[in-house]
Amino acid sequence: MADPESLPALLRVLNGERVDPPPIWIMRQAGRYLPEYRELRTRSKSFLDFCYSPALATEAVMQPLRRFPLDAAILFSDILVVPDALGQKVWFVEGEGPRLTPLLGETNWQLGDPEKAIQRLAPVYEAVERIKANLEPGVALIGFAGGPWTVATYMLQGRGGEKDEARRAVYERPEDVDALINVLVETTAQHLAAQVKAGADCLQIFESWAEGLPPSVFQRVIIQPTRRLIERLRALGVTVPIVGFPRGAGAQIGAYANETGINALGVDTQTTADFAFEVAPEGMALQGNLDPQTLVVGGDRVQKRTAHFQSWSRHYAASDAGKSRASRARR
Repeated sequence: MADPESLPALLRVLNGERVDPPPIWIMRQAGRYLPEYRELRTRSKSFLDFCYSPALATEAVMQPLRRFPLDAAILFSDILVVPDALGQKVWFVEGEGPRLTPLLGETNWQLGDPEKAIQRLAPVYEAVERIKANLEPGVALIGFAGGPWTVATYMLQGRGGEKDEARRAVYERPEDVDALINVLVETTAQHLAAQVKAGADCLQIFESWAEGLPPSVFQRVIIQPTRRLIERLRALGVTVPIVGFPRGAGAQIGAYANETGINALGVDTQTTADFAFEVAPEGMALQGNLDPQTLVVGGDRVQKRTAHFQSWSRHYAASDAGKSRASRARR
């Protein structure tokens, strides 16, 4: 068994240890803000081709790590490789985002085979292997996938943005939506397990469209599928920490954190840190909450904001509430 002190800082935090200063990584570490990324992107005719190129995906991951002393790398891919691998047409419109052939336009939904989808996604796992081989020992590698409801939303509507059509389908075609989510739970579990087998140190589930759902629907399309997904991952032998990020869930993040089986909670910018700490299970690590626009502004403002988060975290850890939670977590 590895010495806990030898683990990357991010993994130590996800395992319940307090690390000061806390580990840092950026949600979109690779991207257009890097001139070298913009040049790299020109080498592939489409964004999906880029994601399916192990060499290009590896280079995209390594570029920000050469510039910044980050504590983690995150796989360069996209949550929509899953519907693409399941046989749904996926493409990206410059300046607008992803587009899919919407299932809601069809009477009978043809859902792909998860086993064949994993075969289609083999280049992603090769990229994980390459990235892992290039990382310094202290840098953790994060694998990821979209949450079942978020991916289902894209598949149903053919786009992101307003989600009224997908939400309405939960009421109008509940059995079809349940069948779609079941396929996504299995495919996503296999997809994440393959990333871990290839070298991912931890996993993140991006539930990007968690907002605007009444509690009963939130339970049905987010909490229950996520719990089944994590149970399936554990059944497949996956033991690494799993971070859940239900963006926009608001008051329902407590139920998400307590009922899904995640090890750590991603907190969006609209949720106060106090509230997240109060509703999350004792000892659960939290990440995020810094408005990305502060990074765009930069300078003193981002330094002051990050210093605020760090001082708040230290204050909470030293408070009676923090000590009580930490003591109970150790037991």
